[in-house]
Amino acid sequence: MKSLLAFVAAFTLLDATGSAATAASTVGDCHIGAYRMGDGSVTVVGPSTGDTMRWRRVDGTTGALHRSANGDWTSTLGWTERPDGKIVRFSDCAQADLDFNGQAGHRIAFDTKDTTFKSGPLTLAGRLVLPKGGGRVPIVVLVHGSENYSGRDIYPQQWMLPAEGVGVFVYDKRGTGHSEGKYTQDFDTLANDAVAAMGEARRLAGSRASRVGFAGGSQGGWVAPLAASRTRADFVVVGFGLLINALEEDREEIALEMKLKGDSDEDIKHALELSDAAAVIVTSHLQNGYEAFDALRTKYRDAPWYKHVHGNYLGDLLPLSREEMQAKAAELDVNTTWRDDGMATQRKLHIPELWEIGADDLAAPSAVTERRLKAFIAQGKPITIARFPHAEHGIYNFEVKPDGTRVDTRNAEGYYQAWIDFVRDGALHGRYGEATVTRPKVFAKY
Repeated sequence: MKSLLAFVAAFTLLDATGSAATAASTVGDCHIGAYRMGDGSVTVVGPSTGDTMRWRRVDGTTGALHRSANGDWTSTLGWTERPDGKIVRFSDCAQADLDFNGQAGHRIAFDTKDTTFKSGPLTLAGRLVLPKGGGRVPIVVLVHGSENYSGRDIYPQQWMLPAEGVGVFVYDKRGTGHSEGKYTQDFDTLANDAVAAMGEARRLAGSRASRVGFAGGSQGGWVAPLAASRTRADFVVVGFGLLINALEEDREEIALEMKLKGDSDEDIKHALELSDAAAVIVTSHLQNGYEAFDALRTKYRDAPWYKHVHGNYLGDLLPLSREEMQAKAAELDVNTTWRDDGMATQRKLHIPELWEIGADDLAAPSAVTERRLKAFIAQGKPITIARFPHAEHGIYNFEVKPDGTRVDTRNAEGYYQAWIDFVRDGALHGRYGEATVTRPKVFAKY
């Protein structure tokens, strides 16, 4: 669930097709969209890897759709590849009907505008999707995680949220899809792109825009608040993001995973020495720090705990020689902002924020972030936290396979609904699955 290219947690809030999303051959399929079912609920169908598609519902349930020889699509549970008994049938494209396991649905029409807009000298490609009609609606600008594929092609929220009364502006980050430029993980640059995207969203929506804000997951959890501190934003939603920087994230990941495997505090201390040595390499654009790193690898490589060391980037670097790292420099070094000061950004913000975090997130351990957010709440910041138990990165529920690895089964119940309610209403109401909700002491007015 991580990318060597990214060096930071790669799964995005807007994710949910997996790391091979760029290989999807179902992008542009005429059956993609949101369907209003007979009971009033919504089923979203979007592209997935290879020649599959994926269905999702607001309650968090999901499955991969595989084409059968007779034209039906059979579903497998989450990402398990295990049949779940569901069969999906589509009408012809013009009719736009869906049969989801015996329940009829019809594709929802939206007001959709494709556009291009400028961010500095670059032209980026975007899309505004609004519910049909002339009424005012809140709008979310979707901020990318570290993925390198087209948001306009892949992100399912561009169909799910408008079906629930929330507009969406989705765009291809620089260097992906139909946007110009070179892919980067420079948060400052990406925040400026997000600000430009919000400006375009407001321009296109005109009088239909009510509240307009950012939503970002994983790496987008660093970028979205930074963008909000630079423009007029009415809210921020962060999914499985962090209030520690990327170097600290590597250390937190290593310590948490080793602790779960039963390694001692002394073992963890030695592993963190390796993390600090690797930090010198990555922050120097792979130019410096090899001697110290090699010495520690030699010292510890035969220790029983060594094979447990992963982290954000350390585990990827451990097997590579200096020559191999530098040969892959163009792939590995994407100008990641290693020492982002998210705390300073938070001190500047005085707008409502929703942070959705997973209690069992190994890719972005949430303990320090939750503690810091609660401290801001105590100071009067209008921040809401929804903490989902038994959920990992992406706010996914999961099964543990015999080899100890995880396989995701669905998004946690309440994850999407909390997001929708917060954007639409400015606050959370009642229960959201098993989530523990920490509410602000004061509520900022939209």
